[in-house]
Amino acid sequence: MLKLLGRSNSINVRKVLWTLDELGLAFEHEESAGDDLRTPAFLAINPNAMIPVLLDGELVLWESNTICRYLVGREGRDDLLPTAPVARAVVEQWMDWQAGELNYTWSYAFQSLVRRNPERQDPKAVAHSIASWNRHMGILDDHLAKTGAFIAGPSFTLADIVIGLATYRWTMTPIERPALPAVEAWVTRLAQRPPYLAHAANGKP
Repeated sequence: MLKLLGRSNSINVRKVLWTLDELGLAFEHEESAGDDLRTPAFLAINPNAMIPVLLDGELVLWESNTICRYLVGREGRDDLLPTAPVARAVVEQWMDWQAGELNYTWSYAFQSLVRRNPERQDPKAVAHSIASWNRHMGILDDHLAKTGAFIAGPSFTLADIVIGLATYRWTMTPIERPALPAVEAWVTRLAQRPPYLAHAANGKP
């Protein structure tokens, strides 16, 4: 049976939980956190000391977006991650944008305002993080206004999972936010999916 390691309030673990739920897969979930990640046993499977980690028989996978891609491919769900090169590239482009661009914008502000990290309390850095976060969400809004539905086009894909979680975090963080009507309409569409309500819009920022 599949086994997922990682605390359920982690945004990256929640990506995998949402994907597992969309696929209807049975799995075991172990809440690994804190000092658990520094044990020799955990470092042996992920030397980065990060979550999530997925175990599937002898296979060990880390990096949340890679885990989501693997699970979808394992189940042959090309509706969530197309096999056609162009359609797949669009989904993966936005997944990589989430991991490589969007995440960096909110990190400082979120750590300061929600996690109350004492090392992230520089007002100028917080303001810069918020401005960058809002600018990137504006990029998403412009794109969704063009698709009129989901991130990669008319159908729900993995791109909506990974960015849907990041967007919920944006709405839950106490910052000034611009009005983004296309994002708001997209979130309304996501809210029709029970896995979104269970793993994204579940009260955990």
